[in-house]
Amino acid sequence: MNEIIVILTSAAIGLAMATGDYAPAADMHQSKSGEKDTMETATFGAGCFWCVEAVFQEVDGVESVVSGYSGGARPDPTYGSVSTGATGHAEACQITYDPKKVTYAELLEIFWKTHDPTTKDRQGADVGTQYRSVIFTHNEEQKKLAEHYRAELEKAKIYDDPIVTEIVPFKAFYKAEAYHQDYYSSNPDQGYCRLVIQPKIEKFRKVFRDKLKKK
Repeated sequence: MNEIIVILTSAAIGLAMATGDYAPAADMHQSKSGEKDTMETATFGAGCFWCVEAVFQEVDGVESVVSGYSGGARPDPTYGSVSTGATGHAEACQITYDPKKVTYAELLEIFWKTHDPTTKDRQGADVGTQYRSVIFTHNEEQKKLAEHYRAELEKAKIYDDPIVTEIVPFKAFYKAEAYHQDYYSSNPDQGYCRLVIQPKIEKFRKVFRDKLKKK
């Protein structure tokens, strides 16, 4: 996937939508002490989940990124079945993050800047409905933010072609097979990783240096 990082105009980024302290109960996790912490969940599809996972694992405030499948009707899909394009599922990543460190609006900015949202069912050489651009919203606040951001991008005419990113309610997420998890970090010398993911990561680090995890 020759996905691009798009440098948005200040007008588009200026939407910097504050998410406040909103944390739906469904997105909260129980700590060992019994108190609720403020971890929340975001689910995105932006082409190959190896790429999406590798990008969001670099973001400060992101606790975990899990590769999997979402958006289809078939329960317990496998990589083989999803790859046929017949399940309706998209390759997706479920992101657990701390909104005190990174907001949902910032995750949306990263999402849109690290793939091409104008190519329907395709990212670079990866073609099929499983590679579609899609945001699975977990609550009304996420829906409003995603729709607002998409509208701002369209109004700013950032892209020559229409944005085809779907914004749909989250229903279910199925974790992908173990060998798909942490794929880039586990296989840095694999061909796809070197030719596709590594250039993406290098661009991402330059554009989002202020949002990277401290090493």
